[in-house]
Amino acid sequence: MARKKRNPAQATPAAAALTAAAAPVRAPAASARPAAAGLPAEITGDDWTVAFLMLAVFLAPALGVPYEEMLQDTLKSIVVSFAALAAALMFFWHQRRRSEPLRWHAIVWLPLMLMAYALGSMAWSHTYLGAVEAIRWFIFSVIVWLGLNTLSRERLPWLGWGVHGGAAIAALWAVLQFLVDFRLFPQGPNPASTFVNRNFFAEFAVCTLPFSALLLLRARQTSQIALLAITSGLVLVAILMTGTRSALTAMWLQLLVVLPLIAWLYRKQLAIGQWDALRRVLAAGLLLITVLALGSIPTANNSIRTEARGNTGLERGFKRTAAISPNDASIGIRMVMWKATATMIRARPFSGVGAGAWESDIPLYQATGEQLETDFYVHNEFLQLLAEYGLVGWAFMLSLFAYLIASAWRTLRDKTEQGLAEAPLRALVLCSLLALMMVSNMGFPWRMASTGALFAVCLAALAASDARLGIRGRWAAMPLRWRPAWSRSAALASVACIALAIYITQQAALAEKKIVRATKLALSISSTGDYNNPKYNRYKSELLGLIREGIAINRHYRKITPLVADELARWGDWTDAIWIWESVLSSRPYIVAIMTNIARGYASTGNPQQALVYLERAARLQPDAPAVRSLEVILLSRSGKNDEALALARKTLDQNVVDYDLLRATVALARRAGDYPLAVRALQLMAERLPQARSSAYLELGNLYYSPQLHDPARALDAFRSAIEMTPAGARPALQTEIPQALWNQLGLTGSAPPASTQTSASSK
Repeated sequence: MARKKRNPAQATPAAAALTAAAAPVRAPAASARPAAAGLPAEITGDDWTVAFLMLAVFLAPALGVPYEEMLQDTLKSIVVSFAALAAALMFFWHQRRRSEPLRWHAIVWLPLMLMAYALGSMAWSHTYLGAVEAIRWFIFSVIVWLGLNTLSRERLPWLGWGVHGGAAIAALWAVLQFLVDFRLFPQGPNPASTFVNRNFFAEFAVCTLPFSALLLLRARQTSQIALLAITSGLVLVAILMTGTRSALTAMWLQLLVVLPLIAWLYRKQLAIGQWDALRRVLAAGLLLITVLALGSIPTANNSIRTEARGNTGLERGFKRTAAISPNDASIGIRMVMWKATATMIRARPFSGVGAGAWESDIPLYQATGEQLETDFYVHNEFLQLLAEYGLVGWAFMLSLFAYLIASAWRTLRDKTEQGLAEAPLRALVLCSLLALMMVSNMGFPWRMASTGALFAVCLAALAASDARLGIRGRWAAMPLRWRPAWSRSAALASVACIALAIYITQQAALAEKKIVRATKLALSISSTGDYNNPKYNRYKSELLGLIREGIAINRHYRKITPLVADELARWGDWTDAIWIWESVLSSRPYIVAIMTNIARGYASTGNPQQALVYLERAARLQPDAPAVRSLEVILLSRSGKNDEALALARKTLDQNVVDYDLLRATVALARRAGDYPLAVRALQLMAERLPQARSSAYLELGNLYYSPQLHDPARALDAFRSAIEMTPAGARPALQTEIPQALWNQLGLTGSAPPASTQTSASSK
């Protein structure tokens, strides 16, 4: 245990702490206060370090990209990185003549330890992903150390305003997206604010609630209380509107247990203890009115309405909370990932697979028949940490938990005057970290720039508080010898890092812009349904140029590039699709779906030998994966071994393995062999298991039942009716051309028979 020392001269009355001036005190670079228990005090000079940290936590969530050419978290990473490096430059520049010690804390070793491991893993694991992780933990370490040296008790509320302000503006965007389908920021599941995914936003927002509570409980002026109550209510209702259950669980725990307990325990140290009845009613009333009023307005967002999870924020929040169950489908998907990750941990318990390498190596550890190649993270930060970092990850996690538990225990036990003055700040920061640990079990918030920066700021605030309390020792706070030359060298290093960050930012933005533009062009051409029309050749050339240039800048960008290849393959351009898939495989060498796609491409371009090479690679990893089975059937069929292909297809269906390409090949083989019951079974499975192919499956099933071979008009009518019901009204005229005219009256279809050429064209299409 670290020894705890106090300097009586440093004891500050609690009332004075509450009324201290918020603005930084102008003072010499060396601290204006004597050190506590031999530890240096915070840097109180006007060096703008805290201002840059405040900008990071404010701008990162508040700002978003209004176009698709850059991903939202790319912008947030840029904001956090540049703010942290600028804060470091300001800090070292203002300490360039300093010879007195600075502060160090054992907690700073934790992210530095992960950074060192990531740098080392670049030599034997995935180089690119290891470098990304090293940069992430470097920025994290910079924020923690700067905060340790500059976050005084008077400055922490200023940082709280940055956190709360960023969360409030982000919540405003989310509320507008829910209520009026506000579309300034491109996103996936709504309402996502500026975070592209509503889960990312909710996981961040729920961790900011303690900072909002800190500001509200310390407020004295009526106008400030009103403003904080309304904006805090805005954040709460935005979390309800997301329906993210991990965030909702953390929110209810804070609102119903932790925050009321903190307010009661430390009411004498907080302004709320001196509030009159009017202020209390005002705060509670405005908070409640904001939540009830905004939470009762029905959504005008069609994508939210079609989810049928609640049309108002309150309904959605309560429904999603009630839906928390071990049997939930999304938890079932996560369980598949967690089990595969547990296998990875058992296989590499000491070394781990390398920093960031989970997404590259996970196919090696999946259970038979499972494919997780579309997932980039485990959706559990602790499992991913152990899987990638091995013993270093265990050391980080256990040390972090031990530190947080010890900090909570000290906060509750310390009844000295200075301890009570620090207790509300410490308790609320610990509350934020508790929320972060909760959502980290179901997502990956540490890897999101805004939430990761908040994590670092919380650790910095706790470490700075330890130093003020005189909690020192090898496992806590200690002086760090310093020289003016070190400040100047660190300032130059900060400038170099900023220059490097500018270059990386420019390259990342350029690569994303080109790759996303190519993807949008490809999807736009495919959406016409007439993608082989020569009039689109110019756009195809443009997208190929864009994707080549984007991959040349960053061949590791696998989140989007395969989408372009998929569309090219749909158009029959297998040659270009193959080289894109191969560029992805050069970075992620174990993705079975990519291997089978390449094999299909080579088979389609008359290169069966190369197709077999990739099939064998895929089969070694996942012999029973649906994509592998379907490819085996297709290659057997194309090599003239129809009987073997049909037998394998029948065996695969008997094992309940379903894949679109497998079912399509089975239907073709069965019809060719006259095995119509098998063809019917494959089409029925397609209609039941693959929603995107349901309409076409019923249409083909109807024609098969109506054929002379089966001649079952009753079943044909049922299948055609299902196809019509599942087809949008605008596409039904084209569907009608595929249905025998003799059945039109019985199906309620009208019109005359189309020309033969139209029927032929529709059938071939």
